[in-house]
Amino acid sequence: MRPDIEELEDKFSIEGELGFAELEGDMVFVTIANKYAEAEISLYGGQVTHFRPQKTMGILWMSPESNFQEGIPIRGGIPVCFPWFGQNKTNTALPMHGFARLMHWTLSETANLPSGETLVRLLLCSSPETKKFWEHDFCAGLEIIVGNKLTVKLKVTNTSENTIDYTCALHSYFNISSVEEIAIYGLQNTKYYDQLQSGEFIQESPELKILKAETRHYLDTENTTVLVDPHFNRKIHVEKAGSKVTTVWNPGEETCKSINDIPDEAYHTFVCIETVNAFNDAVHLAPGEAHETVTVIG
Repeated sequence: MRPDIEELEDKFSIEGELGFAELEGDMVFVTIANKYAEAEISLYGGQVTHFRPQKTMGILWMSPESNFQEGIPIRGGIPVCFPWFGQNKTNTALPMHGFARLMHWTLSETANLPSGETLVRLLLCSSPETKKFWEHDFCAGLEIIVGNKLTVKLKVTNTSENTIDYTCALHSYFNISSVEEIAIYGLQNTKYYDQLQSGEFIQESPELKILKAETRHYLDTENTTVLVDPHFNRKIHVEKAGSKVTTVWNPGEETCKSINDIPDEAYHTFVCIETVNAFNDAVHLAPGEAHETVTVIG
C-alpha cells in the first residue's frame, strides 16, 4: 500500500535534514541532506537510489530508463534481493531476485545520530501478500545510515515455528566513468563461480578488469573490495559483514541490448559489486534466530 506523505512528514521528518517527496510518478521517497552527504530512499522496494557525499559526484548508478511503477523493480541504486537471489530454484515463474524489491516497506524510525549522520529504519514482515510468493513467517528490517559512508544493513528474523532458509543480496550499482578504465581490487587468490562459463576458477591477479560481460560469484570471501576509477579520480571502498559471497556483474554489450530498462550503451557506465548470501553461504535460521547482511560504501 502506497504510504501517505503527510502522515510520514508529521511522524518522521527532521527539519532541515530529512523529508519526503514524490520524485518519480507517485512513488514516495525519503530525502536526506546532512553535513556529510545527500541520499534518496524509495519506500517501494526499500531501495537506496541516490548517495552523494558532499563535494563529490553520486556514487550509485541509476538507469535513465528505469520503470518507477508498482510490479516492476527499480533499476539501479541498491536493490534488496530477498528471499532468493537470482531465479527461484523451485519455481522459475516467481519474480527474479525475490519479492522484497517489489513491495512497499514500512518506515519505522528516523533519527539524527550524535555523529551528525542520519538513520532510517524500514520493515517488511510476512503478510498475506508475501505468502503468495513464500510461505514462511519472517520480519526483514533495513537499517540505512547516511554519513561520509553509506551503511545498509538487512536483518532477517525468523518469526515462524519452523526453520527457514533464504538467499539474499544488497545488489549495489556503482556509477563509473567507463567500464573499460576501472579496476576492482580485493579479490586476488579468491575462488569464483563464473556464471557465464559455468565453471569455477581462481582469480590470480590483484585486480579485476572488466573487458567483457561478467557474472562472477566470488566464494568464501569477506574482504573489502576497492573500485578504482582514475577518470573520476576516486576509489570506492565496499566493506561488508555477514556475507561470504561477493558478486561482480556487468551485462556487456549484447546482454545490455536485451534489457529493456537499461539504454543499449549504458553498460559502459556502471558495474555491480554485490554483498551476497547465496550458493555455499545461504542463510539457515531456526525459529527466533536472525541474520544480518551489511554493506558499507564510501
